[in-house]
Amino acid sequence: MAPELLKLVESGTIRVLDLAFITKGEDGTVSGLEISELGEYAEEIEMFEGASSGMLDDDDLAEAAQALEPGTAAALLVYENSWAAGFAASVRRSGGQLVANGRIPTQAVLATLEAMEEALENE
Repeated sequence: MAPELLKLVESGTIRVLDLAFITKGEDGTVSGLEISELGEYAEEIEMFEGASSGMLDDDDLAEAAQALEPGTAAALLVYENSWAAGFAASVRRSGGQLVANGRIPTQAVLATLEAMEEALENE
């Protein structure tokens, strides 16, 4: 994941605001990991050392820890969609405002795309 994250940052597509790593031991104990503790991957993402805007808090870490299976680890990432900044500024200048937002889960997008492909094949 590190090379792809770097590509997104270097291209200006996103800006990393927070990046944290946690691990859940076999006994269920959860602890944070520093980038330097990531072994072979540490060098690839050392540019994010100290990335902390304060948006990611202890409650977020605890929620992520609950989702982890024992013996696994997770990266928590808060990022800004830099690609959208110009569009968002243009909308605000023209008097527009955001009234709602949301995310479509990846699995839902993939299922819809697969259904569309099947429909096209059956035509």
